[in-house]
Amino acid sequence: RTALAGITALLISFVLGPWLIRTMKKHQMGQEIRPEGPQSHYAKKGTPSMGGILIIVSTVFPTLLWGNLGNIYVWIGLLTMVSFGAIGFWDDILKLRRRRSLGLRARNKLFFQSLLAALVALVLIYISHGDRFSLRLSFPFFKEWVPYLGWLYLPWIMLILVGSSNAVNLADGLDGLAIGLTFISATALTALTYIAGHALYSTYLNIPRVPLAAELTVFAGAFSGACLAFLWFNCHPAEIFMGDVGALSLGATLGCLAILIKQEFLLFTVAGVFILEALSVLLQVSYFKFSGGKRIFRMAPLHHHFELSGWPEEKVVVRFWVLAIIFALFS
Repeated sequence: RTALAGITALLISFVLGPWLIRTMKKHQMGQEIRPEGPQSHYAKKGTPSMGGILIIVSTVFPTLLWGNLGNIYVWIGLLTMVSFGAIGFWDDILKLRRRRSLGLRARNKLFFQSLLAALVALVLIYISHGDRFSLRLSFPFFKEWVPYLGWLYLPWIMLILVGSSNAVNLADGLDGLAIGLTFISATALTALTYIAGHALYSTYLNIPRVPLAAELTVFAGAFSGACLAFLWFNCHPAEIFMGDVGALSLGATLGCLAILIKQEFLLFTVAGVFILEALSVLLQVSYFKFSGGKRIFRMAPLHHHFELSGWPEEKVVVRFWVLAIIFALFS
């Protein structure tokens, strides 16, 4: 069913993708380019945006078709994806109406992301009373040390969901980059989800056993298939961008999968390139303020630094994919 969900997601994307691109072009729903970005990106102005809608639809419908809808984990994954996508959709709509590269204020976006993350955390804490979710924290390489967090799990979940959501958003700057990185991370998490739900494999490999995670594999498979299909339209030169509706929902979905299978710490290596992209922004901004205007990188996020160093866009993207595969294999 996981394979069928992935194939169904591919088919839905390939059927709806061209129609969505034509519709957005017809209604002039194009991307605005930030003036402070690389000058080579000005040629991308007007490219249809909000393609994340295609990824969400191509994930939701196969999951509803092939998944066991009596499994609470499946619904948590779906609702997390859709709700974070709704924030991104709101942001994208404001950009289109204003014909500017800025939509929601950063603090407002962060507030709504935090609110949704807190709701997800409260649901998980609630179902933990029925032994359907563990509030113990698992660490890679440690067999015995699994500290009980209790209500401290709430801010931890908020940190993971909000952080992963924004990390993917920061990496969405080159054709095919963010969606390719997401596909690699999603594929690794799909394998980990299957193992976590398998009684024999999880015990043998010393991975936390999460019985309800077995059904979550169908959702993860659909998610991976939807990402792969979107890459078909988003590779250079991109026919459509994912927009914030895509970036926020993809990042939150990766974080949600890691939380549900008790692999939050492993997410930092599974999504290692996203972490590097986010760290480059934090370092750049912090050093800029501390030094009175000096920079560490030519431009942040990190992919723009290499682009301005003379690497062609395609080379930056493929090398970042290679790095992501190394991180995934290590994980």
